Amino acid sequence: MNDLTILYYTANEEPEFFLNNTKRVLLEAVGDTPIVSVSFKPTIVGDNCTNIVVGEGNRSNYKLYKQILIAAKEAKTDFVATAEDDMLYSKEHFQYRPGVDIFAYNTNKWSIFSWVNPPIFSFRIRKLMSSLIVRREALVKTLEERYAKYPTIELAEESVYPLYWGEPGRFEDHLFIEKLKSEEYQPTIPNVMFSTEEALGYLSLGNRKAHSKVLSDEIPYWGKASDVLKFYKS
Repeated sequence: MNDLTILYYTANEEPEFFLNNTKRVLLEAVGDTPIVSVSFKPTIVGDNCTNIVVGEGNRSNYKLYKQILIAAKEAKTDFVATAEDDMLYSKEHFQYRPGVDIFAYNTNKWSIFSWVNPPIFSFRIRKLMSSLIVRREALVKTLEERYAKYPTIELAEESVYPLYWGEPGRFEDHLFIEKLKSEEYQPTIPNVMFSTEEALGYLSLGNRKAHSKVLSDEIPYWGKASDVLKFYKS
């Protein structure tokens, strides 16, 4: 994976037990691939990690995407892959390479809610920033254009934030910036996304967040939901 850098970003709000587990799984998936970590507090992910601390403060998607931009500008490889602190990634996920200027999203993703008992997996196809692989220059270009147009969250709030402050390849028309191409890919092994009470999304939705209609108590590679939930709490 010498052409790829992992862009890891976190607000350091999740329990340390959980963060240590997700970082361990990430390292198992990427091996010695370089990682750039941009965090609210000092956070090292493995031996081949560069950490940039942006300082603590209020969480928002506006700030989250700025963390990703900082990490992308620090990376040195042709390709970058985003990695969030509440995801379990497979090795296969990071092996995909999209074409020039195409934003590729892995849509083989199951969710698990930390507050649901008994635990269960939910499947919904959606392009998420946590599952992106793209050429580094394309990501830097579009995020720089976005922040040049909306240099403060107050300016963004006047017209587009938070409704359209989302994944590249989805909302450029609404942001009034250059339109992008995106695609979906689905490795055989799914990723797992945790929804927790500490997550940014919980601040607005709480436990009103709904499952899809596609449910399972067990998925390939990862096993039973009850066992996977142990990554979050023992």
